[in-house]
Amino acid sequence: MRYKLLVCIFFAILLSVACKKSNDAAPAPQPGPANTTPAPAAPASAPTAASSDSTAGTVENAGKMAAADWAIKQDEIKNDPNGQWAIAATASSTYNDAQGMGAYSANQVTGPPNVDKYGDDGKAWAPKTEDAGIEWLDLKYPRPVHVTAVRVRESCGSGAVIKVELFDEQGTAHTAWAGNDPTKDLNYLVVNVPKAAYKTARVKVTLATNVVQGWNEIDTVQLVGTDQ
Repeated sequence: MRYKLLVCIFFAILLSVACKKSNDAAPAPQPGPANTTPAPAAPASAPTAASSDSTAGTVENAGKMAAADWAIKQDEIKNDPNGQWAIAATASSTYNDAQGMGAYSANQVTGPPNVDKYGDDGKAWAPKTEDAGIEWLDLKYPRPVHVTAVRVRESCGSGAVIKVELFDEQGTAHTAWAGNDPTKDLNYLVVNVPKAAYKTARVKVTLATNVVQGWNEIDTVQLVGTDQ
């Protein structure tokens, strides 16, 4: 009996030591130390995100400044005290043979600009056929002036103007400009000329509509000049 008691005590001690070693060798995972150490990629990713945000902000600000600058220049042109808008216009052709103040008619070029976005718009003049070749607008203004500039506001298919002519009071044509039109989007082709010795109240704008594919439309044409 005593021998059995000693054997039981021996095995109890052995089991106790074995459980203890097991616990020391593989302690339960502790969440604190592992989660408080930053991942190696974290420091590198933070500057990248900041850099992306900074770049996006710079691009956005540049876009806003460009838009504001464009609006200011457009407003200056529209309100130029030496500028005047056409009061009558004829054209080589008009889309859908429009007459009077119909959409796309030549008379849509009279008055101040009223097309707000680049693209097809019935408030601008358009020729009868797209990409047909030579088309023209002939415009008359309220009073004759010594011309210093002509501003052609293109609103669709910009870049097709090839010539701008001025007519003196005797009806003689003078070429103010001829060449490659650099205009893009909704903007003016600005033709600056030395102050003409003669006076004019008539301007002719010629386009080669096959130069820029699609419809080529003109919103308005401003004549700039002085009485003296």
